[in-house]
Amino acid sequence: MNNLLIMRDVPPALIDTHCHVHEAEYPLDSVETMRRAEAAGVSTVLCVGTSERSSEEAIAFAEEHDAAFAVVGVHPHDTKDGYGAIVGLARKKSPKLVAIGEIGLDYYYGHSPRDVQIRALESQIQTALDNDLPIVFHVREAFEDFWPVFDNFHGIRGELHSFTDTQVNLDKGFERGLYVGVNGISTFTKDPAQQQLFANIPLDRLLLETDAPFLTPTPYRGTINEPAYVSEVARHHASLRGISLQTVAQATTDNATSLFRLK
Repeated sequence: MNNLLIMRDVPPALIDTHCHVHEAEYPLDSVETMRRAEAAGVSTVLCVGTSERSSEEAIAFAEEHDAAFAVVGVHPHDTKDGYGAIVGLARKKSPKLVAIGEIGLDYYYGHSPRDVQIRALESQIQTALDNDLPIVFHVREAFEDFWPVFDNFHGIRGELHSFTDTQVNLDKGFERGLYVGVNGISTFTKDPAQQQLFANIPLDRLLLETDAPFLTPTPYRGTINEPAYVSEVARHHASLRGISLQTVAQATTDNATSLFRLK
């Protein structure tokens, strides 16, 4: 259990738009994790699938927790193991299912062949469109192939999760109406260019996330990440922009509520 969480001036209604606390391998107790999130002012968490099994777990977890919603999809790393089950999960129309993701292309590692990743991306985009769902995209060192696939479809709503790429690709995302998810990376990166990139994200396009259990933000580096810590991401972006924490919380909550049609 994480013992370092200190409740500070956290406003209500923060939303963690991306975490993996639903997975069987998540190392913290799920009930206590959700309680700490609520205590930290996090009203909603989105549990994001990375495989067929993880996606099933996301829906089951969301249906057990009022504050949780599910996002189902197969991460590009895992596409070699199959992604067809996502169609069936989407068709079940669970009221807790709010998006397809995280899907995309990742060429940094070669866990799945590139042609398989592309086919899986195309299939899962179509599933999202068929079910009128937004998409959570994971793209790493693959935008050259990603944008042509994206542009073959019409009517996509979604976000670029954990974005750390270039201003050029950030602008291309904005041109396509996408939101941008930021997490603990933004609190601990020492790269001035990256910090400027984060500062360039308009407030009306910004989403907050933890990617728990990964990418724990400052000041909790060295511990297991959890949704409660999204408050630190919010605090960092308030400081980065010279605006109030309440302003960041309200804007990002409004953005998430709109994109994912949260009730």
